[in-house]
Amino acid sequence: MLIDPAMWPKHGTLWGHLVSDTSLEELHAFARRAGIPARGFDRDHYDYPVDRHTELVALGAQPVSARELIVRLRASGLRIPARDRT
Repeated sequence: MLIDPAMWPKHGTLWGHLVSDTSLEELHAFARRAGIPARGFDRDHYDYPVDRHTELVALGAQPVSARELIVRLRASGLRIPARDRT
């Protein structure tokens, strides 16, 4: 499980991304364990608010830069390009 820094503003807070570079099943299972609502899923990642970062790392998410998260997600074959997100 990979987590990047929360740095995207929306709804009065900052948001980051949580992904798996192994499988979507792993990602969904982690999100369920962490109590992340299904509405936080966006095709290949979950959005998380900045105040959950420390907790998600404690649950096993590996902190990486936003760039490394994308590189590893693409390498896994799980990345859905923005143009395909309709």
